[in-house]
Amino acid sequence: MIIVDKKTIAEFLAEYITNLSISEIENLIEIPPQDFDFSYAFPCFQLAKFEKKAPNIIAKELKKRIILADYLEIIEATGPYLNFKVRPQVVLQEIFKLQEDYGRIYEKLGKSKSDPLRIVIEYPAPNTNKPLHLGHIRNMLLGRSLSTLFKYKEELVFEVNLNNDRGIHICKSMFAYKKWGNKKEPNIKSDHFVGEFYVKYNQMEKEDDKLIEEVYNLLRLWEENDPEVRVLWKKMNSWALKGFKETYKKLNISFDKEYFESDIYWKGKDKVLECLDKGIFSKTENGAIIANLKKKFNLPDKIMLRNDGTSLYITQDIYLAFQKKEDFNYDKSIYVVGNEQDLYFKQLFAVLDMIGFKEDKFHLSYGMIYLPEGKMKSREGTIVDADDIIDKIQLLAYEEVNKRYPELTEKKKKERAKSIGMAALSFFILKFNPKSDFIFNPKESISFEGETGPYIQYCYARIESIITKSKGLIDLNIKWDLIKHEKEISLAKQLIYFPEMLDSITRNYNIHLIPQYLLTLCQAFNSFYSSCQVLSDNKDLEKARLLLIRCVQIVIKVGLDILGIDTLNQM
Repeated sequence: MIIVDKKTIAEFLAEYITNLSISEIENLIEIPPQDFDFSYAFPCFQLAKFEKKAPNIIAKELKKRIILADYLEIIEATGPYLNFKVRPQVVLQEIFKLQEDYGRIYEKLGKSKSDPLRIVIEYPAPNTNKPLHLGHIRNMLLGRSLSTLFKYKEELVFEVNLNNDRGIHICKSMFAYKKWGNKKEPNIKSDHFVGEFYVKYNQMEKEDDKLIEEVYNLLRLWEENDPEVRVLWKKMNSWALKGFKETYKKLNISFDKEYFESDIYWKGKDKVLECLDKGIFSKTENGAIIANLKKKFNLPDKIMLRNDGTSLYITQDIYLAFQKKEDFNYDKSIYVVGNEQDLYFKQLFAVLDMIGFKEDKFHLSYGMIYLPEGKMKSREGTIVDADDIIDKIQLLAYEEVNKRYPELTEKKKKERAKSIGMAALSFFILKFNPKSDFIFNPKESISFEGETGPYIQYCYARIESIITKSKGLIDLNIKWDLIKHEKEISLAKQLIYFPEMLDSITRNYNIHLIPQYLLTLCQAFNSFYSSCQVLSDNKDLEKARLLLIRCVQIVIKVGLDILGIDTLNQM
């Protein structure tokens, strides 16, 4: 069995093109527009400088010399392009035989993966002074889906979380509770309770900017292990962490290991002082320890320890890099963090390089989410909490389910609403390029039409309904020449690209390609379904089309599984 992709075509072409390597040919191969009746296209412009001929002439001459491979239906020269059409039979056989393994390890098909990569993915790294918010949802969905993809590709994945549970921001909520909390216990979800005091502090600081001096004093007392301060800190941290766990459960997120800044920051301080002694870092005039990055890395210099000896995020991040390596012996470490920290991670990686830590590390940067009302600000209390947005989406989903399916029991309505609501939330957020900002519109995300998760779920359920009604046996014993309608060919063509699309994400982390691919595939299915009747008196044609849509359903399920979205047999 062979999985046909760009590399397959490149290896085939390399027998006829001696001026370029297989990888160079592969990089030149293009996927034609959806309405173009070919699977791959090779532009001949690069060959012109070797052949000293016009690209269109080179394409025609290549076409004459090439002997058609078994998996190709036709090769055609069109202008400067050499176009290749893969037989639908090859693609459908691959998918039906492999089922949900289609796309898993297409370079080692039929073999076990003996040497998997060890990958650490760190997310969402929250501060324990406020609840998780909508931005954290994007972070968690990116981290979760990327982890699931690597697991699907049979790599060893370790999901870890860093709890930023100490520092000036945590002391702000502590100070507010100490001053205005009256020793109250949480009367709402516990992390929301902590967050109210963070907002309270920022409101009061506007009236008295000297409050920050008391907060810094609280931080110094914390680092001096003051018993009273530590008791307060442990209490408020436990409230925040308890609330986080409830939110993680809603998103089906768990971690292989959780780190706490309070456990490791002092080890980071030791590492910084060690580097100072070695002359890697230096001291400023006011006594702060600094990493000089400007000359070697063309980056702003970075303070490693304040002049009063207190730590910063980078203090513990340095140590944590070493600790994660010791814990997991990873090949790659991925940090999922918003783009407001782009400069910080350039500085962190530069500092790690300075001190000899040259492991493979990557910052998966992502943009901001806005609501239709505008930008969110946590310190002003205008942030949208993760729990609130999840509850709102599920309420909207319930209203939609109740309207469409009044005959369902209340239990079934709630179960279906939960699946549809989480599909709406996950798909809408993940369909955007991580680097881009976007506006999240809850009502738009829940629609059964358009570029939404429920639309993909509905497509899957529609296929299930057709297959159930047919009661026919689906297998590979069909008359292949019956798959010839242009909509059938277009649908089969989309299925070709799934494995190499997944492979490209493992290199570039562009997880949005999966939602975009699923939208294109489902649109191709709906176009096919409106033109080609599946259930028919012609049982041979029906059987062929049932195989085709079953293969579509298999690919949809793999894609949705990676995104953490349920498939539903009925909607």
